[in-house]
Order: sequence, then structure tokens, then C-alpha cells
Amino acid sequence: MDRIDPLRGFRFRLEIENLTVAGFSDVAVAETVIAPVDYRDGNDPPHMRKLTGLTTYGNVTLKTGMTVGAGALALFQWHHEVSAGNVKTQRKRVTVIVQDEAGADQARFVIDQAWPTKYHHTDLNAKGNDVIIETLELVNEGIERVS
Repeated sequence: MDRIDPLRGFRFRLEIENLTVAGFSDVAVAETVIAPVDYRDGNDPPHMRKLTGLTTYGNVTLKTGMTVGAGALALFQWHHEVSAGNVKTQRKRVTVIVQDEAGADQARFVIDQAWPTKYHHTDLNAKGNDVIIETLELVNEGIERVS
């Protein structure tokens, strides 16, 4: 019998439509929630029924080390375009690809209609030697595991 081990969370890559960005250190995909709605007809038994309400998709948080060179401003520019009011043209499909320990693609999460709602980087401190981490928070209209 072949043993199937769970995938580990440390090997992944990200594809952002039309953006080439260096590796990410963290990708936090928030939960998807289907809100329950209490309902009762007048002639129902004396307890509530549960119906499905609206589905909400949590924000996705991306973290990467700040770099220089080609593509280094891509995340900031994406956020800047949205803050300038161009959200209709800046919605993108983001795909998170989880790999096995050998580097083969095993699972995909597709985040649909994503756009940045928040951008920031870590504080600068002359007494430290930490890497500057850029954080981009994305809102979206759907998160689906496709494989």
C-alpha cells in the first residue's frame, strides 16, 4: 500500500496575473464562511431551521522581502493603481501552488477578482539587521481549491 503524506506548508509559489514578483515568505489565505440564516415558518415545530446565507471570503495576506531591480515595485504599483481609483482594471487572479518536497505541483488555490486593500512594510530600525518585509493584503470575490 502506498503511503500518502500530507503536504507541508513551506514549499509554494504564487502566480499573480500579469505580475512577476519574487518569492513570498508567507501567504495567509483567510477562511471562507457561509453565514447561517435562522428561519421559521409559522406552522414549523418550535425550533429554527438553518438556511444558507451569503458566502464571504476573507482577505489574503502576502509577505515578501523587499528587493530592488526588475519587478521590485510591482506590488506597490498594483496598490497605487487601486488607490488612484483604477480598481476595475486592477482586479487579478492570484493562484497559490503548493508543492511537495520534491518540488512537484500538488495543490492549487485560485483567488478570484483580487485587488490590494492594504500595503505596508516593516519599520526601519538603525539598531537592527532585519530584512524589510512588504505586506500586501488582498480582498477577493472567491477562493477555490482546484486541485
